[in-house]
Amino acid sequence: MEGNRLTESKDISNPFEQKAKQQELIKEKMANVKHKIAIISGKGGVGKTLVTVNLAAALAKGRKGKVGILDADLTGPCVPKMMGLKGHKMELGASGIMPARGSEDIAVVSMDFLLPDDEAPVIWRGPLKMGAIRQFLGEVAWGDLDYLLIDLPPGTGDESLSVLQLLPELSGVIIITIPSEVSQAVVKKAVTFARQMKVPILGIVENMSGLVCPHCGEVINVFSKGGGAKVSKEMGVELIGSIPMDPKVALDSDNGVPFIYSHPDSPAAEAFKVVVERIEGQVKK
Repeated sequence: MEGNRLTESKDISNPFEQKAKQQELIKEKMANVKHKIAIISGKGGVGKTLVTVNLAAALAKGRKGKVGILDADLTGPCVPKMMGLKGHKMELGASGIMPARGSEDIAVVSMDFLLPDDEAPVIWRGPLKMGAIRQFLGEVAWGDLDYLLIDLPPGTGDESLSVLQLLPELSGVIIITIPSEVSQAVVKKAVTFARQMKVPILGIVENMSGLVCPHCGEVINVFSKGGGAKVSKEMGVELIGSIPMDPKVALDSDNGVPFIYSHPDSPAAEAFKVVVERIEGQVKK
């Protein structure tokens, strides 16, 4: 890392040797992480990052765990904004790249920390993306963690494939959907992708499961009802939770505050606690 940019090794005479060394570094760093969980979705706009951030917050505060988040959505990183870390930078320390630190000492690594401004795009092809993922996994001073949550971009492209290939010891993946039929169709692809990669599926989370009316508290089914349960049954994957929409959740995310902290008694937070308990039950079997 030079300044705020990821750099290639200066010794490129033997790329195979370089990759082997990076893999050893990844193995060494990840040996100190008990549970590595990837959060994926078949499509965008389902609230995958929101689930990732609040899962990390719940594990760090409610469960007193040491938690890290790798924002592997290289071209559309949103974790820093939702964690209240916008504008922070990662520095190079004696033991590697130092992650930024959010509330409850959550370690966060994101491409957003390396960009000069909000308008700077990341225009990379596959090999550069995979190189960045390798550096984030193997050259960051993650330290001892109970959980490392990896927020992947939508779909089954380069970043998702890289993470699943580089981390064969993943505890599993969590698949995020919403109740709509369109989302159900692409979630099936995500389930099949995980199975083909031989990665355990911890469960499906249905986000935006009805809208909580801010006036009367009644739940309105904006995207139909029961989509998560339907795809769960069809694909033979456990539905581990349904999280309702809540205007306060969106506001908290924009303000960089996990909603389970600011509104712990809301229906969304209560539903999320169920998700956390079921995930813990899965990874600790």
